[in-house]
Amino acid sequence: HATRELVPPDFRERLMLVVTEVNGCRYCSYGHSLAALKAGVPQEQIDELAAGLIPAGAPPQEVPALLYARSWAECDAQPEPQETARLVEIYGSEKAEAIQGLLRMIRLGNLLGNQGDYVLYKLTFGLVGLHKDEARWSSLSR
Repeated sequence: HATRELVPPDFRERLMLVVTEVNGCRYCSYGHSLAALKAGVPQEQIDELAAGLIPAGAPPQEVPALLYARSWAECDAQPEPQETARLVEIYGSEKAEAIQGLLRMIRLGNLLGNQGDYVLYKLTFGLVGLHKDEARWSSLSR
């Protein structure tokens, strides 16, 4: 549980919601919005994160990690080496590693949720699951 000590629950949920917004997983968005509320993240910040913004009320010490998380997700988990080096410089290697582990974990959840949604969509002939305009989130649709 070292990650929990290095990255408190509210910070963790803000990171999760940043990546989830980029990846567009409806299930992770719902679940992590609830978890964020439980962790004490104000609804206003959750709404900002859902809109693709870094919350104005986020603790200043978290902003570099939140920006890194967004960039990390936008480049398909392949950040420039200098971005990762900057994360380590700001947070130290142990905390930066914990942050990156959380990003990988939510990315996996997003990919599984989106793939499951796409399979559901196909099995039900489009009646359940992804909406037609959301199929772009699934690699199976390419």
